[in-house]
Amino acid sequence: AAGTPGGVARKTRETIILCEAAGFDTILVETVGVGQSETAVHSIVDFFLLLMLAGAGDELQGIKRGIIEMADAIAITKADGTNKINAGNARILYSNALALFPPQPSGWKPEVLTCSAFDRSGIKELWDLITGYVSFTIENGYFEERRKQQSVIRMNDAIRDHLSSSFYNDRDVKMMIPLLEKQLYEGRITSYKAARALIDKYNRK
Repeated sequence: AAGTPGGVARKTRETIILCEAAGFDTILVETVGVGQSETAVHSIVDFFLLLMLAGAGDELQGIKRGIIEMADAIAITKADGTNKINAGNARILYSNALALFPPQPSGWKPEVLTCSAFDRSGIKELWDLITGYVSFTIENGYFEERRKQQSVIRMNDAIRDHLSSSFYNDRDVKMMIPLLEKQLYEGRITSYKAARALIDKYNRK
């Protein structure tokens, strides 16, 4: 992710478009492991699958409002061997938690499944759920609407990226930042006044 918040790289969207242009119609985007506030991946995918591991202390964290309410489905992984019971209990826990959240704009009701790559259980059911979501949202019009919303988000993100890059790469701004940082450390200026001075310097271009 190279320091980019949201669990994905800065050019993940462009990479998806490139893959689509190459003829791929199913593209999997894996995050680096997102936290409660790192939800940028939600704005670039059609289906948001949240993977959780039972017995790792994630259950209580996952119930918090945040990333869990964005999920179109939750998969409890490694549901095999001695962890199978824990996975089943986690599935019930998350299913109950999902019932507390408001309905999704898509009209879809998220489900919680268990799966295991080791014994190959639950994989087919998970894929059937994903394809079922796609069919459901295409039929009710949400799929296309969501793609349009993502185009707007992509435009605004591109503007922010450009302005941020232009600002921090400005020669005068780059020269001014260390001076203001020194004044901040010495308590001679407030953070807001320093920011205003940098912005004014940039705007006078």
